[in-house]
Amino acid sequence: MLEGIKQPIITSYQALLANKTRSFLTILGIIIGVSAVIIIMSIGAGAQELILGQIKTLGSEIVSVIPGGQEEDGPPAAMMGIVITTLTYDDLLAIQQKKNVPNLEAAIGSIKSVNTLSWQGQSYDTNLNGTTHGYIDVEGGGLESGRFFTSEEERNLSRVIVLGSVVKEELFGSSEAVGKRIKIKKQSFEVIGVMKERGTVVFQDYDDQTFIPLKTMQKLIVGVNHLSMIRSKVDSEENTNKVIADIEMLLRDRHDIKDMTGKNDDFTVRSAAEALEALGSITDALKYFLMMMAALSLLVGGIGIMNIMLISVKERTREIGLRKALGADQVRIIKQFLLEAVFLTVLGGIVGLLLGVLISWLVALGAVYAGYDWHFIVSSLSVVLALVVSVSVGLIFGLYPAFKASRLEPVEALRYE
Repeated sequence: MLEGIKQPIITSYQALLANKTRSFLTILGIIIGVSAVIIIMSIGAGAQELILGQIKTLGSEIVSVIPGGQEEDGPPAAMMGIVITTLTYDDLLAIQQKKNVPNLEAAIGSIKSVNTLSWQGQSYDTNLNGTTHGYIDVEGGGLESGRFFTSEEERNLSRVIVLGSVVKEELFGSSEAVGKRIKIKKQSFEVIGVMKERGTVVFQDYDDQTFIPLKTMQKLIVGVNHLSMIRSKVDSEENTNKVIADIEMLLRDRHDIKDMTGKNDDFTVRSAAEALEALGSITDALKYFLMMMAALSLLVGGIGIMNIMLISVKERTREIGLRKALGADQVRIIKQFLLEAVFLTVLGGIVGLLLGVLISWLVALGAVYAGYDWHFIVSSLSVVLALVVSVSVGLIFGLYPAFKASRLEPVEALRYE
């Protein structure tokens, strides 16, 4: 059996060497297609690990309450930028009470906007975050200098502000910021603290933010009574589902919602684990969609293989006629040309695989050099898929030329010039 395969492979190799440029151009589509599939799957897996890893650093014990009910075929409307006013400060106060939700360590409310901060002729546009005094307990981070505002300052609509490290650098440079007064919409605020540098996590720059008391934000800056979100920290990850159920029951009671199925809820309660699962599903879908787009180049490569095999059949008509005159049957002729087609595609697949792995490694190296916690991932699935697809393309697109060659009449083939 090996001898029967060995000779066609040698013949294919000799034909490949005889037309190096044509052979290279023929398998180029396969090389590009396979390398693109490897690169997309590798970069997609690396990006997915990066994003999910960053979410995990925020804490798996986080439960978020978002205004607006859960859409059946998508995220809550509030996540798409639509303003919904069903979540209030009193809802936050109710959630913070231990008797209502006993397994919470802390809960905070927030509402955000983009505003201009100014100090002595310097101005800077930044994200202004109206929040409550337990922000650091829930969201993490720490203070480089000064302090965070207190619950009393929150209740009294105090004009105090905590700066992110980028904002502090933009306005004050190397000078001390704590104790200075800056203006927001003609309101004067005292800088009482500066946050430690934290960087960007899940596309959110934690350093390009400022923090003021929630009630101050509502009454003096944006003029609203609702909240954009409530974030809470569970005392233990195993109590997450209980906390979600407690919050849902509490808010349904407060919002006078009789339906306990959740269909009529005007809020959405989600855990970090659910967010991880949803994000993982989205990134998986995107990754496989892009992979399918890249695989289209394999179709182009397959057409090129078929084209070159048809040319090869025409060029070798006399050879085919001679072989058939000497007793070669149709199966042997089909096997010969199929093996040649597969030989070309497998060669292209191997080169594309190596090229894809190399480029993926260089991308991972560049990402790590840029400061990202990037993992170089080439799954066994992508390698097997690339090689299987290469062989399949050779078989599928080599069938027609092979059958055409096998049906040549020996006499007519020998007469062909």
